[in-house]
Amino acid sequence: MRFDVVTLFPDMFAVVRDLGVTGRAHGQGIWSLHAWNPREFTHDVHRTVDDRPYGGGPGMVMMAAPLEAAVAAAQAARAQQGLGAAPVILLSPTGRRYDQRAAGEMAAGDGAIFICGRYEGVDQRFIDRCVTLELSLGDFVLSGGELAALAMIDAAVRLLPGVLNDGDSALQDSFNPALDGLLDSPHYTRPEVYEGGQVPAQLLSGHHAHIARWRREQSLALTARRRPELIDRARADGRLTPADERFLAALPPSSAD
Repeated sequence: MRFDVVTLFPDMFAVVRDLGVTGRAHGQGIWSLHAWNPREFTHDVHRTVDDRPYGGGPGMVMMAAPLEAAVAAAQAARAQQGLGAAPVILLSPTGRRYDQRAAGEMAAGDGAIFICGRYEGVDQRFIDRCVTLELSLGDFVLSGGELAALAMIDAAVRLLPGVLNDGDSALQDSFNPALDGLLDSPHYTRPEVYEGGQVPAQLLSGHHAHIARWRREQSLALTARRRPELIDRARADGRLTPADERFLAALPPSSAD
């Protein structure tokens, strides 16, 4: 898998390229990252990549030509590796919300080219000509697309085979289909007693079926309390069992607020 990022701040991507599980996987060649600075595709002495918006208003707008040239260079480099044309993704608050399902879809592909906007926005003509998809982390605005791209890349890369030490780890993540899209249950480790707090007896029982049921019920209760819409979605998709429904029905009202 190969990710390309068009960014004015390529050094920011050292976080996923060099550190943690994604950094180890990058070093092993499981995935690769390539940054393209649009300033390298300008033709004036000031290496200009932005200008004032037509119609007036605050801020500056990123120019179409340097961005399009950077995308073309990225696509050409991918072609030299024998990879097909990559989707071009603009990080934008107007885009589709990125979630675990989207991360899985990205992990199943050959990668993408991320456009990390800055300033007031990106010239719409570049979007019309080059962008395949717009994605957003949520209903808030960042100073640029780099942080959003980092999060999206990390979420996708950790799903690739061989990235996590335990291949089953990702299956226990919140929102994963293996958990029916629910939140993960609480976790405990040594010591058995910490500052008066004890590890739940079910986790110490050694009875795998009891442990699995306890984790399922904790997941249901936590999701009902904090993200009830995920319960509704799982129910609509037929992913809740009769035992799940009985447990949810027995929860006190405060657990499902």
